Amino acid sequence: MDRDISRRALISAILAGGVAVSAFSPVRGYLERFAPLSGSAWDATTHENNQTIENPYGGADVRYDEYGVPNITGENERALYFAVGYAQARDRAFQMDLQRRLMRGQLSAIVGNATVDSDEFHVKMDFVGAANATWNLLRDTTVGTHIEAYSAGVNAVIDDDPSVLEFSLLEYEPEPWTPVDSMLLQKQIAWNLTGDFRTLRKALVNSRLGRKAANELYPARLDHESPIIRTDSRSSSLSHDSPPGYAVDRALTEWLSRFESPAGIGSNSWVVSGEHTASGAPIVANDPHLTLVAPPVWYEQNLRSNDMSVRGVTFPGIPFVIIGENQAGAWGFTNTGADVIDFYRYDIRDGRYKYEEDWREFDTKQHEIVVTDGENRTVTVKKTVHGPVIEREGAHVGVAWTGHTAEETARAIYEYSHSTGIEDVLTATRRFDVPTQNLVYADRDGNTLYYVTGKIPIRTVDGEEVPGDRIFDGSASEAEWQGFTPFGMSSWEGFIPFDEKPHVINPDYIGTANQRVIDSPDHHIAEAYADPYRGTRIYDLLDRRAKSEKPIDTAFVKRIQCDTRDLRAQVLAPQIVDAARHSGNTASVTQYVDALDSWDYRMERDSTAALVFARWFEHYREAVFGPTFEQHGLDSSYYPTDWVLQHLSPDSLWFGDDSRPAVMVRALRQAVSEIEAAEYNTYGGYNTTSPMTHPLGLAFLNYPTIATDGSRATVNNYAVEQSTGSSWRMVVSMDGSASGVLPGGNSGAYFSEQYDDQLRMWTDGEYKSMSREIRGTPTLTFETSGENR
Repeated sequence: MDRDISRRALISAILAGGVAVSAFSPVRGYLERFAPLSGSAWDATTHENNQTIENPYGGADVRYDEYGVPNITGENERALYFAVGYAQARDRAFQMDLQRRLMRGQLSAIVGNATVDSDEFHVKMDFVGAANATWNLLRDTTVGTHIEAYSAGVNAVIDDDPSVLEFSLLEYEPEPWTPVDSMLLQKQIAWNLTGDFRTLRKALVNSRLGRKAANELYPARLDHESPIIRTDSRSSSLSHDSPPGYAVDRALTEWLSRFESPAGIGSNSWVVSGEHTASGAPIVANDPHLTLVAPPVWYEQNLRSNDMSVRGVTFPGIPFVIIGENQAGAWGFTNTGADVIDFYRYDIRDGRYKYEEDWREFDTKQHEIVVTDGENRTVTVKKTVHGPVIEREGAHVGVAWTGHTAEETARAIYEYSHSTGIEDVLTATRRFDVPTQNLVYADRDGNTLYYVTGKIPIRTVDGEEVPGDRIFDGSASEAEWQGFTPFGMSSWEGFIPFDEKPHVINPDYIGTANQRVIDSPDHHIAEAYADPYRGTRIYDLLDRRAKSEKPIDTAFVKRIQCDTRDLRAQVLAPQIVDAARHSGNTASVTQYVDALDSWDYRMERDSTAALVFARWFEHYREAVFGPTFEQHGLDSSYYPTDWVLQHLSPDSLWFGDDSRPAVMVRALRQAVSEIEAAEYNTYGGYNTTSPMTHPLGLAFLNYPTIATDGSRATVNNYAVEQSTGSSWRMVVSMDGSASGVLPGGNSGAYFSEQYDDQLRMWTDGEYKSMSREIRGTPTLTFETSGENR
């Protein structure tokens, strides 16, 4: 067989998502055909240490500590960030290259037809155009010079270092890294956190099931008492009920939904002032919930240069620490869930669209998607005054997204590292344009802070402010964003002013878990928020401790991060027990009912009740919604949230001809049958790290399978069904102690001891030191060449 053809077949199987652990044999067959497991591939699996590398910007050192964290010093910041680029590429080059190829719509050039749809979406959304606009804004700034130095460091690895196993296995040579690529990965982060087609799905449910059902299943406001800011109990004046809207195309909606924010994305954070802590110093805690893969999505680094000392995590491809601590304070983020994307329909005639009184030409550009071993596809990138227009099979929708313009978030992140206190952080936060986040911060002067970051549009129709939960008439310029210039420089004057965004300066303590920000915001913030289980539990634990005689310390904060009590189960498990014991003929499930009855509602690996509840919940959801949704051509991706399911009235029509207890018992029988067939004994048999796989799909690159705790509704967050959860845990006290842990290891090199050395710590709720002290002996030494210095 032709060697190149077999390589492409392997890549196609891998990146198309068609290779699971159970399908390893065909992959092995591909590998055997061109024998990459010998010769040059294995020659490239180990790094050469104690290297001296030329750095055009000045001297620098990289010292790896015992957990593979690069401790990097530089005589100036450009020299430092050259070394950062080198270290990141040395450890994560394949991960970086795969992500930029995805965002550029260039997977099919190496994969083939399997990823053409993905490439088409990313090309039509023109994320590259947005990244170029952002780079044009930052190019001549201090941040721009550091990003250029970082890119040069990445390319020093891509050009000269053969140690990336994945490239060798696939006989694949990446293109040089550019500053635009770093901006592009920033756009990917923003899209993963804010790119949401919920408005279209709700409109489709509205048309299929009716407005009443749509409003019941997709409520904008969940009835709970644990918003992030708890000082305002007024009711919002904005109506969020689904308005009569425009019909949406099912095929287009479902196609677009394949490329939105992954399910399960969320986070926890809280900040506690010194008045409630044992040391008298504030404490910051943060654990962002993202996709869990091997290697992790985060990369930890410890940087020092001139007057800067900062340690924390970033996304590979981004030079600056995003979440972390410097000499003055610490900061973390959770997703706000703000509504920063709108959709438009247009009157179209003879290839033009109507805008107010004019018929305008679309801004169009032809783009060829290269498809290896297949026919190239020509895609028309089409835009209006609002942004991209996505067309498929005669249907269209216009998209306005805040990430589709030049923005200064990279500058804000850089300035956090240099901040000397709360005023600097507030100044930097004004520049934090995209994505919208809940910032928590504390400093060594005793200050604490919560602030919603990011640009949030104000929408008006006929002079009245409206939420963005509908499809707008783009031809009538409904609800368009004043001061927003897609793919250019925006003035943002039609967005919520910085001082009017929800914030609290010097709170005693405040907790965020993607729940509703505030009961009655001055402006529309979000179309929907996450279920409040985690947020409620965090406040319950903080409130009880604050009212007790015991102060809050870092040990207590870590216990909160590792808390496994599931508030869904606290309500539903007694109902299941009651339903089962009153139904009769349940001898076959008696032991499982007894387990639920004596359970403490903690989703822990050694619990049988946790296993029963986890599997029961999925069968219950399917029993309640499946028949009606299937009848109307809607799959499970349209099902509402856990909170909505839990709070259905006992006489809800969703239970059909059965009673709620009868549906509960039927779901219990199904769950028990599944458990016994799979021979699970406890939750740990089901809830393991096995879904945390390497994107190559090769079993030997995956992490070990370890039983773990937590569910998607617990503070200790892990959704085994989607492989999402706590992607980084961090606890920082302003008294000087700091710790964190990754779900895996910091190194992406399979043969490194740091490839998965933190995985067991992560599953067991343990932490390692996050000291900013520069540790280790120099592994990489950078010496200046005199150029560009």
